Amino acid sequence: MSEEKLMSKKKPAFPVNKSLDAYLGQYSRKIEIPIFYEDLLRFSGSVVVYDVNDEDTLWVRVYYSETERSEIDKSLKEVYSILHSDGSNSINPYLNVDAVDYCTFGNSKPFRIKIRNILNDNFTYFYVKKADASRVYGLELEHMLSPYNLNFLVYKDTLIEEHIAGIPGDVFIKDFLPKCTESEKSQLAKEFVKFNERCMIRLLGDMRSYNYVIVPVHDFDHVVYRIRAIDFDQQCFEGKLKVYRPQFFKENFLMVELVRSKLQRHSVDQYKVEERSIVAKRILSSGNRIKKLREICKQDIISNNENINLLKNQIYDLTLDVNFKKCEMMGEILDLALDFVKRNYEDVSMKQIIERKF
Repeated sequence: MSEEKLMSKKKPAFPVNKSLDAYLGQYSRKIEIPIFYEDLLRFSGSVVVYDVNDEDTLWVRVYYSETERSEIDKSLKEVYSILHSDGSNSINPYLNVDAVDYCTFGNSKPFRIKIRNILNDNFTYFYVKKADASRVYGLELEHMLSPYNLNFLVYKDTLIEEHIAGIPGDVFIKDFLPKCTESEKSQLAKEFVKFNERCMIRLLGDMRSYNYVIVPVHDFDHVVYRIRAIDFDQQCFEGKLKVYRPQFFKENFLMVELVRSKLQRHSVDQYKVEERSIVAKRILSSGNRIKKLREICKQDIISNNENINLLKNQIYDLTLDVNFKKCEMMGEILDLALDFVKRNYEDVSMKQIIERKF
């Protein structure tokens, strides 16, 4: 299936409503910042950023007039301190804004800020984007339901995200995958199955290879790989269930082939059950926080009626849970999907407890 048919051409940005804004304030995601996305758009020129192979990265390095540059640099250092430190200006003399890059590709059109510590040349990135409710839900769900914590801030119409380090999936598949050992390929196949399942459960869409990173972790005498999503723009918007399953994007074809060649059917099923169980445990351990987020999302407009009707029927066909057919909001579908996973886990756990007693 072609990408044009699989996904809508462009997803609109949805505003952060009062309930979601209050939630962000309660959980320290909403903090006043000294600069906004719109401020960074006032650049006076740009140059193309190329990678080490002299290929266009689809990012441009922007520059500002002398009168604005000093104020922008100062504000970006303050944002870094708020995101990564105590928010004071004490570290500002040791920081330098090395680059402000702007991406014209995709929906969010983010700014990427490179901050360097002048004392030791260590550097990191963070991103400045337009606030979008879909992305905020995606970030919060990733924080609670994946193995990884996420650091981000929202203030008015601006979103600040920390950088997620790793090898971009498309780069890894092209340059690193052919060099992996057979055992590493098997481990990657396992991780892709679990990643695929996790995305489908929490309705995170568009996980093409350039929207996730692969993180190598050295463990004793070998390397294990983890897969992390880095783009949360397509949380709970599209109507086709396939959009929420990374296996159906052509950019992931080699990863799917890896699963077919390295894993037997019962192993794939085992890893799916493992991931569902882990997500269910995270739902339970997240307590009131995820309950509040789900209640807010159930009342929020983050998709259109066509997508809602299509998705609820496709999930009904998969689960045969008639409650999906009653959904009128995309957040209701998400809530039921998470509840479906949790209930199945609790039912199996209770059955095992009863069997052990008797």
